[in-house]
Amino acid sequence: MSTVLVTDGEERAALAVTRSLGRAGHRVHVCARRTRSLAGASRYSRGQAQVPDPLTEPKRYLEALLGLIRRWGVDVLVPITEASLLAVLGARERFSRVEIPFADYETFRSVSDKRLVLERAARVGIAVPRQWVLGSAGEVDELLAAGLEYPLVVKPSRSVGGGAGERVRLGVSHAAGPAELRERLTTLPAAAFPVLLQRRVEGPGVGVFLLLREGEVVAQFAHRRLREKPPWGGVSVYSESVALDPELLSRSVALLREFGWSGPAMVEYKVDAATGVPYLMEINGRFWGSLQLAIDAGVDFPALLLDPIPPAGTPPGYRTGVRLRWWLGDLDHHLIRLRGARSMPTPPEPRWRLLLEFLRTGFRRDVRNEVFRPTDPLPALREAFDWLRRS
Repeated sequence: MSTVLVTDGEERAALAVTRSLGRAGHRVHVCARRTRSLAGASRYSRGQAQVPDPLTEPKRYLEALLGLIRRWGVDVLVPITEASLLAVLGARERFSRVEIPFADYETFRSVSDKRLVLERAARVGIAVPRQWVLGSAGEVDELLAAGLEYPLVVKPSRSVGGGAGERVRLGVSHAAGPAELRERLTTLPAAAFPVLLQRRVEGPGVGVFLLLREGEVVAQFAHRRLREKPPWGGVSVYSESVALDPELLSRSVALLREFGWSGPAMVEYKVDAATGVPYLMEINGRFWGSLQLAIDAGVDFPALLLDPIPPAGTPPGYRTGVRLRWWLGDLDHHLIRLRGARSMPTPPEPRWRLLLEFLRTGFRRDVRNEVFRPTDPLPALREAFDWLRRS
């Protein structure tokens, strides 16, 4: 068994990885930007440490990781967030004695480029939303004169922009008209461009999750997003395992092979409610927030990632209809809808209906709590404390 260092202990994916690898018998250590973290609180964490932010201090972050690797005798490094992966993969030669079971830096950069991914998608027959590309904020007048279709999703080509010295996290926003579009663009730093302006696809989100090794599928899984945070599109807070659509699976694998991908990845789609057409949103070349759902349904991606022997035959099957709820994330989802945020694309809803929806989910016996587990309760207490402190 290996000694593993899991980064970004604040993330739910880090908690899922820590629990998975700890149960498999690996010695797991966790690092995070804070002294005490979600994954670090798990019973499966042998130790935890605070490190600098990989986004704003990547050089100090790398030095801290190297120190922890020496201190704990780490064999395998598992970065969780895009910022950590960019920092680590960009300096891979410094980790020559440690296994990093992810694609190389250039490949990871390529799949993280939404513009490039959507261009490659056409080669394998995947539908993409109608979009306009804005090279800089100064081009907006010309684009407005040409005519745009609203509402629009304002999406930087990369979720993390900037160079190796310092990077910035970039988010997605929405614009209902020209004035709102101008407002959204003025808040974006230069590192956000090029920006994709996409027709908003109304419908459920579907994720195809894959683990590839030398181009071959080791594991596969799919889920449907039932609720997100923020409600108009974001991270999954309530989701359900669903059967893989064979055609969508085939095209998703083909898309990843276009990049020569190896490792875990989520290929994210939005299914148009009016037409049933799945439109590609992006690829996340890392472990995803709702990883615990796949594990609960029967596909243990982290354990398979560290398995040195590819499994024989077809990838493992899984149970459909398994539901997972990130309790505090779902609470935030309902609070946003309750307050009727200005950026909400839909009108406010009756409070009684929102309260009933939230409570009914809590009483469903088929819904699993993502963070709280009776045999490993401390992460949930850690999260609740942090949530109350932020509120």
